[in-house]
Amino acid sequence: MKYIYSKVLCGLLISASLQSCDDYLDVNDDPNNPSSENVNPEIVLAATQVYTYGVLAGNVSSANPNAVQDNMNQLGNLMMNNWTRDVGASNSSYYFNEHTYNVTSDFYSGIFENLYLRTSNYTFIQNTTKPGYDNYKAIAKILKTYYFQYLVDLYGNIPYSEAHKRGNNLTAKYDDALTIYRDLVVQLEEAVTLIDNAPIGTLNPGENDVMLSGDMGMWKKFANTLKLRILLRECKRTASSAYIISEMAELQSSGAEFLGPNDNVTINPGFSASANKQNGFAAMFLNTNDEFKNNWSSTAATKYTVTYLTSTFDTRLTRIYSATSAGAGTYDGHQQGDVLNTSTNYPVSHVGPGLLQNSSQDGLVFTAAESLLLQAEAVQRLYLTGSAKSLYESAITESYKLLGLDASAASAYYIQPINLVGWDASTNKIEAIINQKWIALNGINGGETWIENTRTGYPAHVPLSTVAPPGTSRPIRLLYPSSEIAGNTANVPQQNESEAFTSKIFWNQ
Repeated sequence: MKYIYSKVLCGLLISASLQSCDDYLDVNDDPNNPSSENVNPEIVLAATQVYTYGVLAGNVSSANPNAVQDNMNQLGNLMMNNWTRDVGASNSSYYFNEHTYNVTSDFYSGIFENLYLRTSNYTFIQNTTKPGYDNYKAIAKILKTYYFQYLVDLYGNIPYSEAHKRGNNLTAKYDDALTIYRDLVVQLEEAVTLIDNAPIGTLNPGENDVMLSGDMGMWKKFANTLKLRILLRECKRTASSAYIISEMAELQSSGAEFLGPNDNVTINPGFSASANKQNGFAAMFLNTNDEFKNNWSSTAATKYTVTYLTSTFDTRLTRIYSATSAGAGTYDGHQQGDVLNTSTNYPVSHVGPGLLQNSSQDGLVFTAAESLLLQAEAVQRLYLTGSAKSLYESAITESYKLLGLDASAASAYYIQPINLVGWDASTNKIEAIINQKWIALNGINGGETWIENTRTGYPAHVPLSTVAPPGTSRPIRLLYPSSEIAGNTANVPQQNESEAFTSKIFWNQ
């Protein structure tokens, strides 16, 4: 971890330079900044929330505004056949590695590197010994768990118990993925306990929390929902059965509340159409005048997904994707992997207005739709009580609302007697749930839908890229980055490139 840990203190000092929500990215890595012992958590929290969101949903390089940094949303939307390129033969390298499933130790390595760097500040917050910061510690535990689950889901065994020790350990050992998962649940339970038992005088983060504005009830819901997602991720693992049943029963008996209708977890520290202050996702496609830039016009909808949404009469199509240049009401896409030529160069759709409004828009971290679909799955698998159908239909309604459509449009969609759309018409309820997650998180959290496809095999109908090597399959994981191989050679597990398709994460075995 030498590459990462040599930058951890720099990351902390960058966060320490935060002065207000208006200048949260006006950074300065001055080595004369105050030491970490003198930095209070309220100075660190907001910047860390923003930086980690960038790895989830997207951002651009400050050095090169046209270069998109590695992020899970883009990767997942390409893996799950939602996005493709809209460029000609002269630029055929665009998304080439994603379309050909060329997973190497340099493929999206920024996810590993940046998450370790940026989550180090959550460890700093939760380790503070200063009194009055129980709510800050709880938030740090919840968000660190959120991102470390993804590190396990994408890489398997990772540094955990020795992570974020900075100069005290530059070459952290790798911990067992299952052991980490178990501790993530403990961290979430401790976070809820911290919130419930916060003593009089405990500070409320308020505006220093640029996600939920110090609403600790919402943070508890978020923690419970994350615990639910962690448990469901390994529900197909027979050896985990008793553990999952016990933990689900604890959630049920304690009356744990989950994120429900209108409970979207968002982030906005004061995003604006200014350099280094744009919403990270928006910055991928809009310049600082809120005008479309090259990456928007080069990222097209796929013909497959446009056709699927059209055939199921799903009006979310008009919000997930833009109308083509052929005119209003016209939607089309390319076959994923096609290089444009005379026969394939026709008007196509791009990222749509339900996802991309302007540089000031809220970032989406966890949606109500995803939470309700998790609850629907838990009920359908008999872990929790309730109506799986009601939760499923409520999730679809929340997805429609989030994209700018109304509840009546959602109802008109889910009452259709179409498999994987209408609950009663769906022959496989779990596949219907995961299929709706694929749609609801299109453009929002593609990484989650790719991981869920690996876990469940659903939606089974999504095809591979047309330029995938013959006989290949969709990748199931990422490989440890070359920076880690060079800097932590003694500890990083050895891998070859074929293991991106064969080396399963523990919950997939």
